[in-house]
Amino acid sequence: MNFQNGTDMKWQEIRGKYPHQWLIVEAIDAHTKSGNRIVEQFSVVNTYVDSIKAMESYTLFHQASPDRELYVLSTDKEIVEIYERRWLGIRR
Repeated sequence: MNFQNGTDMKWQEIRGKYPHQWLIVEAIDAHTKSGNRIVEQFSVVNTYVDSIKAMESYTLFHQASPDRELYVLSTDKEIVEIYERRWLGIRR
């Protein structure tokens, strides 16, 4: 599975370049604050017209590179809100 090497951009730049689209993006510059993931810079991996195709592709991208910080986002959202979830339990 190939990743596009997009230009690093802020969310408002992405919204202007890709209006009304679903995207898979990679967090390039990010940190955690009060349980929220704050992403300063994104790189667009791929674009989609609907959320179902975006989620299907996300699954494939994530399986190919689980170490990359990828998100599925809609550019209709003015502000990106990413809440961190802590997993409890035992992994095999």
